Amino acid sequence: MSRTSHRHVHLLAASAVMATGLLSLPAAWAVDPTRMVDAFEATNGKFEGFRRSGAKGICATGEFVGSAQGRALSTASAFSGKPVPVVVRFSVGGANPNAADNGKGQRNLALQFDLPNGEVWQMGNINAPVFGASTPEQLLGRVESLRPDPATKAADPARVKAFADANPEVLMQGRYFASQPVPASYTSVNYWGVHGFGFVNDKGQTQYGKWIFEPVGGVQGLSDDEAKAKGPQFLFDDLRQRVKAGGVAFNFNLELAQPGDKINSATVPLPEGRQKVNLGVLKIVAVSADATGPCVGVTYNPMILPKGVVPTDDPMLAGRAAPYAVSLGRRLGEGSKQ
Repeated sequence: MSRTSHRHVHLLAASAVMATGLLSLPAAWAVDPTRMVDAFEATNGKFEGFRRSGAKGICATGEFVGSAQGRALSTASAFSGKPVPVVVRFSVGGANPNAADNGKGQRNLALQFDLPNGEVWQMGNINAPVFGASTPEQLLGRVESLRPDPATKAADPARVKAFADANPEVLMQGRYFASQPVPASYTSVNYWGVHGFGFVNDKGQTQYGKWIFEPVGGVQGLSDDEAKAKGPQFLFDDLRQRVKAGGVAFNFNLELAQPGDKINSATVPLPEGRQKVNLGVLKIVAVSADATGPCVGVTYNPMILPKGVVPTDDPMLAGRAAPYAVSLGRRLGEGSKQ
């Protein structure tokens, strides 16, 4: 079996294990993944072949080199110091593959580290320090509260308000986006992992933390007038130009949790001022043609982890695998697109 085939089998097996594992989770976590995907389609629209979230995206390839600090924290082979190939996907949030690039809102940096011996590390990172819900149930409730009424074609304001009043966490991410400028580029904005993970060293000691990918070239935003002038379709060309010019890179930094920190919620960032260590540098080396590339069939399930990195019991983290699998199955049946 080739290395590529072996890796594919590994990923399918891992996804199946993660999806099966959801069946034994506490009731508060057990959300029907089909209902979740149906809710996304009913609320956000269905665009056949495209991802139900982060539909407008582009594939790229990268190279990661881990640091000595990374090796001290974890035995994961990603931190060996040798170059590791990475399958990258940049995207705009939402289900619309024609979403505007010049609006405030979510940008995504999804990564798959192709490690030695067929091992894989997948992750999804967003340009906000918090996710839009703390549990799968809360996410489902939020999405369903926003579902348009068939008659008015708009969500019921009273229903939206009632759910948000009872679940204030669902407003945090939107408020953060509203407070930030439109990103000037996919390559000039911070991307947070939002979930907590543990890094296990060669002595079996575990250090928990939350990571952030920070652009080596610094963060750059656009004024409202600059964003308007850019128009709705500029991010792909900008990415290609910057990568061609060289130097597009992100520091993979880990904020270290201290005893007493809440590490298992995607809506609770670590307190400000926590020590940050650099785990290595991710360089973006090439960009695929539109609608093609190695990322098209990758689900970027953040529960697919290498030896030396372990998940927390964050219910939103555990709850991602099964809906991702349902969404992928639909996309494949429709003719998977970027």
